[in-house]
Amino acid sequence: MMNEEFARRTPQSSLRAFYEGVAAHVRSWASNEVVRPLVEPILHPSRWRIRALGLSTAIGHPLFYLIWSGWLPQPYENPVLRLLMSVLGACLLLFPGITASPPGRLAAVSYSAVFWLTLPWFFAWMYFCNHGNTVWLATLGAMFLIYYHLTDWRIATVGSISGLAAAWLMFRAIGPQLPDMALEQIATNAMVLAFCWFMALILGISSSNLRREQLNHTLGTMGIMAHELRTPLATMQLIGEAVRNEASEAGGAGAQRMEKLAERLGHLVRNMNHQIDMQIANARLMHLPPHAEEVSAGTLVREAVEHFPYRSSRERDCVRVHVHTDFHFRGSRVLFAQVIDNLIKNALRSLAAASTASQPGDLLVEVGVIRDRGRIVFNDRGVGMDEELQARIFQPFFSTDRGTGHGLGLAFCQRVVHSARGSIRVKSAPLKGAIFTVELPLAH
Repeated sequence: MMNEEFARRTPQSSLRAFYEGVAAHVRSWASNEVVRPLVEPILHPSRWRIRALGLSTAIGHPLFYLIWSGWLPQPYENPVLRLLMSVLGACLLLFPGITASPPGRLAAVSYSAVFWLTLPWFFAWMYFCNHGNTVWLATLGAMFLIYYHLTDWRIATVGSISGLAAAWLMFRAIGPQLPDMALEQIATNAMVLAFCWFMALILGISSSNLRREQLNHTLGTMGIMAHELRTPLATMQLIGEAVRNEASEAGGAGAQRMEKLAERLGHLVRNMNHQIDMQIANARLMHLPPHAEEVSAGTLVREAVEHFPYRSSRERDCVRVHVHTDFHFRGSRVLFAQVIDNLIKNALRSLAAASTASQPGDLLVEVGVIRDRGRIVFNDRGVGMDEELQARIFQPFFSTDRGTGHGLGLAFCQRVVHSARGSIRVKSAPLKGAIFTVELPLAH
């Protein structure tokens, strides 16, 4: 009886398991490729590429106006629109903020807006106004390939759909009066444009995956290099212990100096191992483990502050912790410990760059609850930063410390906090210090 029941249920169970597996795969793909944005500085073009695009846009539109209106005349041309598109291209050359590398938020929005107007909207408008003729059919198809190559495929997909829709609505409202296209022309043009759009989409997704693989390889290499540093550090630790043993047997003033040397060497090894742990965690930027547990924010902050490898007693004394109200949240305790370490390290670096010596309380870490949300606030009296830096510090590979920083610490912090459905933000001004606020939902 049990065997018959098992046989009767097995096909349904297998089918359900198959569908659940497919659904899980689709959810994973959607999360990685659609919902979770890729690394923005990698996706945006370099400074010289933006300038080349601006130059080609500024020169290309007047040139093609002369071609399509004089040499190979088309049914519809508009010098005013051509001039406007040319001016937009010139903006990419004239405004240095747009060509900043890596770009700020305003630069990324400006870049996307310029090419939304000059590519999908303008080309679709010209296509409709020229009654979908052969020249503009081919040009619109080429536009899809260009647009997807210039930016992220998700931005290009939304931009293409919205640009075509906006151009169509404007054409119906204020465009030239033209007879309706024949059904055969509509079907033929739709098939050609659908093919061009589909190939552009596939190429855009494949390029996105290639960039991600390159990034993963780079981060993996960083993690391996950091891990390999443990071997010479272990040797240094053994040397320090040998020196300490020799000091205990020698005695005298020289033994005390050897003991202090061994102690300093041990402290250096512990500091370096701590830094290696941070770098390995930062190198996992694109592959954060899904493990979540209930974490006490107050306990986590106290332990992280206590065990941080300070460079001096003065540096340790400048950090103060104030737990107004402890709270619990769900996340990875190990990863959030690395987040706190990163934020402490950045604050201490900012304090070290200030002109005045560090004083107790120059870095205040506060834990509390406001409006059913937990907060961990890092308030330092360091050198601060301007608004442009504030808009870019969470971008991977952007660092305010070009000498030693790799620009992954704050990007890692942001991804960890977001993985716990929280937020992280900064408020600062030059020479006024900085306030980093981590806000997290309470565990129920």
